[in-house]
Amino acid sequence: MIIFEKMKTPITIIGGGSAALILASQLDENKFDVTVYERNVALGRKFLVAGDGGFNLTHSEETEKFISRYSPASFFEKIISSFTNTDLRNWLTSIGIETFVGTSHRVFPIKGIKPIDVLNAILNELKKKNVQIKTNHLWKGWENDNLLFEKENKIIRVESGITIFCLGGCSWKVTGSDGTWTNYFAEKGIEIIPFQSSNCAYEVKWKSEFSALLSGKSLKNISIRCGTDERKGELVITKFGLEGGAIYALSPQIRKQINELGSATIYIDLKPALTIEQIKDKLSARGNRSIKKLLIDRLNFDITQIELLKTLLSKDDFTYLADLAIKIKKLPITITALAPLDEAISSVGGISLNEIGNDFQFIKMSGNYCVGEMLDWDAPTGGYLLQGSLSMGFNLATFLNSK
Repeated sequence: MIIFEKMKTPITIIGGGSAALILASQLDENKFDVTVYERNVALGRKFLVAGDGGFNLTHSEETEKFISRYSPASFFEKIISSFTNTDLRNWLTSIGIETFVGTSHRVFPIKGIKPIDVLNAILNELKKKNVQIKTNHLWKGWENDNLLFEKENKIIRVESGITIFCLGGCSWKVTGSDGTWTNYFAEKGIEIIPFQSSNCAYEVKWKSEFSALLSGKSLKNISIRCGTDERKGELVITKFGLEGGAIYALSPQIRKQINELGSATIYIDLKPALTIEQIKDKLSARGNRSIKKLLIDRLNFDITQIELLKTLLSKDDFTYLADLAIKIKKLPITITALAPLDEAISSVGGISLNEIGNDFQFIKMSGNYCVGEMLDWDAPTGGYLLQGSLSMGFNLATFLNSK
């Protein structure tokens, strides 16, 4: 009797970031021979950098609100619903990584588990699946139907049954995410959206004496509005301008205004818990106090808030209490530029979403797929960026396993 053994389909994953890691860990080893090619000496370099200062894995929000954090949200509706923040936590538990929800509702590994421990747990899953890992391989495009890689100044040609690109965006170039791969796709007629910074510092033309005095100081318990969108949180004043979670969350709106108008205007509410009438009432009891003393005594302002008002307002606006109350609730600040890409936490741009189908396959290149930060999407910090990439990788593995 002759037994025919079905050959496994070779899958080539190019890039070794978070999307690639979970993708490789979920692919069916009985159906696929999986090889991951990485340009660096090891996988997960950006994964580890993201863990500096606390490894925020995801956020604990309910799914509908979670999805609304993404741009475009419609693209992520099925992706996140199919592999939610709860699913991610359950999967992490299954590979030995316990998590907890912090006071900010963000999700972290429990105390004692470091980013390298999380990475090693995932790599152990790849080892169980017999995934081959080839490091120091820089992808250099195609030659006919073959993939080209450069290793130690030599060109290596690779045949691939299925190719999945997980090459990252264009922030933190030290980790290998430099966006140079865009040229190869452009040559194939793939639409490339120019990269721009997201979740980054924003330039404000401060008076020199103000930035020298208050650089590094925080504005806490405030809200920021840009257009019709508003976020609460904290801001940090820097010599360059402003940064912090609250303004990061408004990246799409700020970037849109800068692209269209050359600058953007945000409005800061220094006392979101109070109405303008309540503020006016508190300021009316001035007595013999100076404006500074009045703000400290009646509104519990600190020096940072007071100096911000003084530097942005005219003398008349600062001393006329009715106008001051209005500005406390709606203080305009002009943003003139985004921080450089290499200083940004994340980037937008890359492969246009119009170039891929619902299964992440390139419409113009059958058998080629793309997930992760290579695609043109946006999300704020707080675990959404990592969850987005992981959910895409998981969804693609599920699709391929079902074929």
